[in-house]
Amino acid sequence: MCKAQITAQEVRSLADALKNGLRALGQPTNATHPHLIKPHELVPGVEQAEFQTRRIRLMEGIQTYAEGFGNEFNGRTSRAHMLVIGAACKKYMSGKIPYVFRQNSDFYYLTGCLEPDSVLLLTIDESSTVQSVLFMRPKDPHAELWDGPRTGPDYAVQLFGVQEALPIEKFQQTLIARYSQLKPHLWFDLSQSEQSNVTDAMLQVCNNQRTQLLPVCTFVENMRLIKSPAEMELMRSTCSIASSAFNEVMAETRPGQSEHQLYAAVDFKCRMRSASYLAYPPVVAAGRNATVIHYVNNTQILQPQELLLMDAGCEYGGYTSDITRTWPVSGQFTEPQRTLYDMMEQLQKEIIELIMQPGGETLDQLFETACYKLGKYLQEIGLVPKNLTDHKELATQGYKFCPHHVSHYLGMDVHDTPHVPRNTRIQPGMVFTVEPGIYIDEKRTDVPAEFRGIGIRIEDDVLINEKGQVEVLTASCVKERRALEDLFK
Repeated sequence: MCKAQITAQEVRSLADALKNGLRALGQPTNATHPHLIKPHELVPGVEQAEFQTRRIRLMEGIQTYAEGFGNEFNGRTSRAHMLVIGAACKKYMSGKIPYVFRQNSDFYYLTGCLEPDSVLLLTIDESSTVQSVLFMRPKDPHAELWDGPRTGPDYAVQLFGVQEALPIEKFQQTLIARYSQLKPHLWFDLSQSEQSNVTDAMLQVCNNQRTQLLPVCTFVENMRLIKSPAEMELMRSTCSIASSAFNEVMAETRPGQSEHQLYAAVDFKCRMRSASYLAYPPVVAAGRNATVIHYVNNTQILQPQELLLMDAGCEYGGYTSDITRTWPVSGQFTEPQRTLYDMMEQLQKEIIELIMQPGGETLDQLFETACYKLGKYLQEIGLVPKNLTDHKELATQGYKFCPHHVSHYLGMDVHDTPHVPRNTRIQPGMVFTVEPGIYIDEKRTDVPAEFRGIGIRIEDDVLINEKGQVEVLTASCVKERRALEDLFK
């Protein structure tokens, strides 16, 4: 067992060993990667103390939640709670060829640990004392020869600020012992577990002790929903990177290029600005392909007079951006394209202005308002019958042309905190998208021919900042129609 308290001298000794090449850990540190991680940071942009605070807040929050039910919760009177969250596992595309590893977001949020096959065990006892134990793969020279350094449990206490660190092989033994000692309520998301040994151990305790496994995801997601100042800065950075990449790609677009080339260009430009990789497979859709909302084939050649819709974002420091822009391949909008684009640009502007105002106090309200406004605008340009006046009928017409929600939460994941309802009141610290679109299939016969086969979406990322202000994180990404046309000049 690694001791809970560490001295400043021990921390300096580890730092010196890293700088001198005498010790290698399983992830970058300021000593080995000062160009990525600043002094006192555990990972880019976030200090060790913030991870420690998150763990304490989570367990105190769970205990307070349980006490809200009175003296008995989940059929028992215990005030103690135990929570287990596992890291992601390496995944393989074929044989021994791995995909790029990406850590489980909840695990990363609570530990800052980037190594696979690890486990975090948190407890809070009757006196509200929170303890954290991190289980990690032990050092293994042969495995590290092939896959790179491991931190190992010996240095995990110093690096991650947990009370204890143990080899992963001792997880089940420790779990049983701690459960017997505390008799806690047991929190574990069975459906999200990737490690079969962890799942089996949790089920065994559950069955032997005749207790239930309680879901933890909503507690972590409600914390992740409200970004800390450090997280806000990371969101500003990832959105700035993607915005700059988009501007360059748009300016360099020409007929004859392929969608795949633009995919490669935005990926390259984000990585050159220190992004880890794209946050998701991008949509790079030319012409009628833009009417397919999640078109990801990205194989067609760009033709003159077409619009190009790109939906892409990057990941930086574990936080993601998500932008969509639509622009003319040849640099000039045709008249029908201009009509629809001006309409969508105005619609998105009005939705953003409505945030935290009546009709825009939740993401669902923004969606309902957007559908109605889109229906009204379509009526004005003749794509919706003039005789419709009912609010619901116009909103239904708008939804037919934009059959997706106009907002989702954004953060460590692109569709972040999926268990948080979109009828949650918008408040400072939230980040979300605003992305109205219009998709007119080329086979539709109920709209004039000149509008068929056109797809347009405009998407920005919005933060409600520390001052309660609406801050458009992707404001530097060009979207005003005249500015788009000027990019090509």
